Amino acid sequence: MSSFKKGGMIILSSPSGAGKTTLVKKISKNKKYLVSISHTTRPPRPSEKNGKDYYFISKNNFKKLIKKGEFLEHAKVFDNYYGSSKNLVTTKLRQGKNIIFDIDWQGTRQIRNKKLNYKLITIFILPPSRDELIKRLIKREKKNMKTVKKRMKSFKKDLSKWKEYDLVVINDDLNECYKKIMFAINNSKKIKFSKNYIKEHINNLLA
Repeated sequence: MSSFKKGGMIILSSPSGAGKTTLVKKISKNKKYLVSISHTTRPPRPSEKNGKDYYFISKNNFKKLIKKGEFLEHAKVFDNYYGSSKNLVTTKLRQGKNIIFDIDWQGTRQIRNKKLNYKLITIFILPPSRDELIKRLIKREKKNMKTVKKRMKSFKKDLSKWKEYDLVVINDDLNECYKKIMFAINNSKKIKFSKNYIKEHINNLLA
């Protein structure tokens, strides 16, 4: 795996609330990296804008795009659909752009299985603790405990997918986590992390 100089794909995944979207936005401040803006059927949050954060569309329109084969990857997450436009992504890749994806393990698996002729690095983000994750979700969901509980319900399943990723990092400090990710992107032949340490951390998260 070579470094990202002439176009490639960088995927960040995590359990809901672990901080991947914040990290994706931080990486995208570097002009070498463009965010793949997903289509979604979920309603926008107060701070989100159509065409900037997501393309917000109806479920009927999303299903039509699936039938037409318009998505590079797509998945149903928490009763809503998410998908990456095949045309938008491949156009940017052909131009030599590096594309960052903020997607879950389902979409990651689909892209990996397609074996596209572009560099690919997959990164899984873990929260520092279960308590911290719940705090972040409560803050993000404006204390909507029904939504928080729904997200925590899939927590164990999401965690179980970490072995499918090239790199796993713990987001206990945003800047340090960002540095580790950028090092991995820029030195992708040297990606190393302690799997035993990650296993121990995951066991603590599930305890």
